[in-house]
Amino acid sequence: MPNKNYPGDYDRYLFHQGRHYESYNFLGAHLTQEKGKKGVRFTVWAPNAEEISVIGDFNDWNKSKNPMQKIKDSGIWTTFVEGAENEMYYKYWIRGYRGVIRVKTDPYARRQEKAPKTASQIYEAKDYSWNDKKWLKKRKKSNHLREPISIYEMHLGSWKQDDGELMNYRDIADELVPYINKMGFTHVELMPLTEYPFPGSWGYQTTGYFALTSRYGTPEDFMYFVDQLHQNDIGVIMDWVPSHFCKDDHGLRLFDGSQLYESSDPRRAENIQWDTLNFDFAQNEIWSFLISSANYWAAKFHIDGLRVDAVSNMLYLNYEKEDGQWAANEYGGFENLEAIEFIKELNTEMFERYPGILMIAEESSAWPLVTTPAHEGGLGFNFKWNMGWMNDTLDYMEKDPVYRKWEHNKLTFSSMYSQSENYVLPLSHDEVVHGKKSLVNKMPGDYWRKFANLRLLFSYMYAHPGKKLLFMGGEFGQFIEWNYKQSLDWLLLDYDQHQLTQDFMQELNQVYLKEKALWELDHEAEGFRWIEADDNEQSVISFIRSSENGSQKLIILLNFTPNPRDNYRIGVPGPGSYELILNSDQKVFGGSNYETAARVKAEAKPFHGFDYSISINLPPLAGIYLKYKPAKIDKKEKTKAEVKNKKINENTNKKVTNNN
Repeated sequence: MPNKNYPGDYDRYLFHQGRHYESYNFLGAHLTQEKGKKGVRFTVWAPNAEEISVIGDFNDWNKSKNPMQKIKDSGIWTTFVEGAENEMYYKYWIRGYRGVIRVKTDPYARRQEKAPKTASQIYEAKDYSWNDKKWLKKRKKSNHLREPISIYEMHLGSWKQDDGELMNYRDIADELVPYINKMGFTHVELMPLTEYPFPGSWGYQTTGYFALTSRYGTPEDFMYFVDQLHQNDIGVIMDWVPSHFCKDDHGLRLFDGSQLYESSDPRRAENIQWDTLNFDFAQNEIWSFLISSANYWAAKFHIDGLRVDAVSNMLYLNYEKEDGQWAANEYGGFENLEAIEFIKELNTEMFERYPGILMIAEESSAWPLVTTPAHEGGLGFNFKWNMGWMNDTLDYMEKDPVYRKWEHNKLTFSSMYSQSENYVLPLSHDEVVHGKKSLVNKMPGDYWRKFANLRLLFSYMYAHPGKKLLFMGGEFGQFIEWNYKQSLDWLLLDYDQHQLTQDFMQELNQVYLKEKALWELDHEAEGFRWIEADDNEQSVISFIRSSENGSQKLIILLNFTPNPRDNYRIGVPGPGSYELILNSDQKVFGGSNYETAARVKAEAKPFHGFDYSISINLPPLAGIYLKYKPAKIDKKEKTKAEVKNKKINENTNKKVTNNN
């Protein structure tokens, strides 16, 4: 009988049909025992190769010692190497199409040599004893649309370093867990950890779709990382890049001498903007490869979600291309029909296997139904980054307040579409690199105004419908642009404005987690209502956030100028009091402490279409959240009102009867 790691007929059939989503179980390098001999079974897909040998530590890297055999009519090559052991390094020596010779890493390798070296590594992880059953059970029952999600985006190599050296996954976890718990974020999102050769790509140009980067330790170390976060109620999302791959010669490019992973049509294969190659979604085996990769990270490492990078590049054949640089589909359109079907299958499969998982699209266009289930005609993600909100908001905030009244629509336009998809509001790494400046340094004005604007930006973000994402360093006002080569400037916390900004973010997250009105109806029209959207002259906006059935209501007021607005009147939803629960201008957060009431009682003065209104002082460059406390109605007054209403109804009925 063949070994279980040998590719059987059914495995090969499913793989070639594009429906084998655990293909990592037979492709790659697997420790095994065959005919009483211990060794490794190596298996690789390379249909157009003329000859393949596995070379490595076990045979002095000699191509003559371990030739591979091609399984008839399959395009799959395999061999068993006696004496090959765990953690030995290897590659494939391939005489490819037209006799061209290449030496390649294994596309299914579980680990690769530490960069800049590129060999694959035989790696079977040691048994890890997970302690996150409680978390996984909770995740399975999650309804993310009606839950708070506040994501801390991270690049592990530059969050913190140890005297300039990269830290291990375990050491990062031990420092990260108390920090995230203190700050109140619900999830961390990790920039790609699939192995990559060039550190300046930050992981977005991948070679190893099953290989955890060895920069920060072993797979067991990363299991510990995820486990520790789960035990402390912190979810782990990972960026994943199924759109394109790097051209490095040891990787997927021209793998067997032919365009195997990329399209044979250069107009589809070439990714001009990133100098990479796009996957060929017309090939069934690419589906098996990529969906197996997605499944691998969730199955083996308990990842709670994938943020799928560059979805627009997958959807559009003409994405960032000029005429003549792209080829239309069979109907003459710009849609990548095969990629669209791949995305639907990916999301369907992941949700079936892992209820409660997050599948988040980084998609920058107006493509419809991105977060509609695939069976209803959508792409099937459950969230999408709101790039429109991000671009408009940052463009507005970078303007000097004196000019903001002419840009007011950039604050209000997002309300026109905020329920059209299930959105995440991202202030990501992409906005603090390449000359764009850090978040705090984007803000206009002097030192004080920069930090006031930053707190105002965060106040607006957390009040706006949509889940939240903030890149590391933003929470304490990292002043220089992000640099992947060095640690964040944690020393800035020795300075008041930075420490107080971090304190504000901590408080903002706590308010967010506590107040259902800020997230329970994020993606339903009932969760948001404008009070005043058109006060562009004073650059003030106000709106209501509501929880389910209107049981909780928050009034949000945001003043985008350095001028206080005394006795600013707005309409409110009913009688009672309105309690201040957050004020970004408080002295404890580095604000001016401008005098504003801690509690305001509604007056029976109609305003903004409401029967009641309040008047309150608005601090400069500040956001305030007020919580509605409805008035208690006296029982006698309630009885009088009921009698009065009964008489009104009786008189109305008489009039209707007489008229009939």
